[in-house]
Amino acid sequence: MAKCAVCGKGVHFGNNVSHSNRKSSRMWGSNIQSVTTKVNGTTKKLHVCTRCLRSGKVERA
Repeated sequence: MAKCAVCGKGVHFGNNVSHSNRKSSRMWGSNIQSVTTKVNGTTKKLHVCTRCLRSGKVERA
């Protein structure tokens, strides 16, 4: 699974809990998008989370 190139956000782990309180492991994937961005005047493809895209931490090319 990809990690955000800006903030490092990746996969989170936890448990599925059934009605009878049995637990099984699961994971939540962060919303990571492959985006063409401007880095030091050149265009580069990065994996960026949507929180960083929305907050303007990345400039799209």
